[in-house]
Amino acid sequence: MPYKPAIASMSLGRAWCHPLDRKLDMAKKYGFKGIELFFEDLEYVAKDMDGGLTPQNQIEAAKIIRRLCDERGITIICLQPFWQYEGLKDRREHAARIEKMKLWFKIAHVLGTDVIQIPSSFLKEEEISSDFHLIVQDMIEVAEMGLKEEPVIKFAYESLAWATYVDTWELCWEVIERVDRPNFGACLDTFNIAGRVYADPASPSGKTPNADAEIKASVERLIKTVDVNKVFFVQVVDAERLERPLVKGHEYYNPEQPTRMSWSRNCRLFYGEQALGGYLPIKEIAEAFLKGIGYEGFVSMELFSRVMAYPDPEIPEQLARRGSIAWKKLVKDLGLQTE
Repeated sequence: MPYKPAIASMSLGRAWCHPLDRKLDMAKKYGFKGIELFFEDLEYVAKDMDGGLTPQNQIEAAKIIRRLCDERGITIICLQPFWQYEGLKDRREHAARIEKMKLWFKIAHVLGTDVIQIPSSFLKEEEISSDFHLIVQDMIEVAEMGLKEEPVIKFAYESLAWATYVDTWELCWEVIERVDRPNFGACLDTFNIAGRVYADPASPSGKTPNADAEIKASVERLIKTVDVNKVFFVQVVDAERLERPLVKGHEYYNPEQPTRMSWSRNCRLFYGEQALGGYLPIKEIAEAFLKGIGYEGFVSMELFSRVMAYPDPEIPEQLARRGSIAWKKLVKDLGLQTE
């Protein structure tokens, strides 16, 4: 199976600034074969319908989005993100999330995707348990629900660099192994791996102590450890090295967010954009995904950036063009076979 380029729908401009059909037009124009659909995009279609953001309107919005994608030959590779799910201390809230997941199943089927992405939680410690047994049991619960769906729904678990507990690919993989269900696997992301092990935006150097040795060792472990059959899709993206540490007083500082989250939301870059400040060892990590463990399939150019909120109507095309350049550079640098 050759490699195929994908792009996250939000990376072509935030939904409230740029219409989804415009973003999809730019994805098609610049050769993307798939998108990660952000639930926020679906909500912005649904909220303008009579009755507002009801479950039925969300399903109708999914029908519209599926048609828009089909018309452009674009595959919806996943629906994401199913936020803040695992390990909730408030079990009534957990039950509410399970009910929400049932709606997501219906939406995913309408969209024609069989993958729901779950990022690791970054709630405060008083809201989320550190008990790995509870985290695993919560994931088993949704995995078994997904196995009963027709077609089966798969879950791609992703470790966020700023998560409360599951903040490395190793911890993510431990959960996946303990869950031990065929439909529960990983979304591997170059940014979240490098952003936790290699980078520290609050440091004057932009790096963690022993960054180079630590990321080298982490990548070597990944190649030896990860079963490619449990990798459902991958994301390749870089980020800016900041001129000043991201601490109080910095323009991107947000006391309500972990530092790495604020950095992520404002400062990501596409692969190969060193001229714009990219500095993470993305090539080495991507090579581990695509060559080291032998992953084939959709490779997503997922981006978050402050420019996404700019109202300039040219933003979707600018980002799609940059994403396309990044994809072509990745293909060349790693000698990938594509469609």
